[in-house]
Amino acid sequence: MGTGYSGIHVQLDGVPSHHLPLLVAAYQYKFGRNVEAMCQHLIDDVAVGWHELGTDLLDNAPPTLVAALTGGEQWPSRTLDHLITSDSSPPVRMTVTDETADAQDMQWGYVLHQHGVEVIRLLHEDIGPLVDWATDPRTAFSDHPAAWSSLAPAPTIRASHSTPPQNTPAVPVARSGAPRPATRR
Repeated sequence: MGTGYSGIHVQLDGVPSHHLPLLVAAYQYKFGRNVEAMCQHLIDDVAVGWHELGTDLLDNAPPTLVAALTGGEQWPSRTLDHLITSDSSPPVRMTVTDETADAQDMQWGYVLHQHGVEVIRLLHEDIGPLVDWATDPRTAFSDHPAAWSSLAPAPTIRASHSTPPQNTPAVPVARSGAPRPATRR
């Protein structure tokens, strides 16, 4: 029995140390803490899939935060809309669900919830710990699969700066016992 998520494939840089800072910062700044708008952009509006997520997800973030996350580099998010199939048929949407992730050889999954993003190490578990949307995007996240057990809190290392970035929006604290039905990826 599946946990109920459905999402879209992202081809490059799927490790937590890359995706989580972008997703958390995008939620806080680009999407104004609106998880539905974020899901619409990242999942619903994509025809085939994502090649990579880029720094355009950091729109509206303070320049110091963008520099801290990217080292000053900028690259766009790129979709897989221009794929050419071997039989010249149109490419098929690369939907990922809890039931198809294994067959697609996915290693990591990120499920967007109202209170945070759930990180699933797909080769080992069907659920994972939740990273609160209020987390500082500069936080260092482990890429080691063993660190992401569904039985433990998300493995993080405090951000090197103890103060939040300028213009950090006020984010409500998630309830610790909040239900986490997986609905989006």
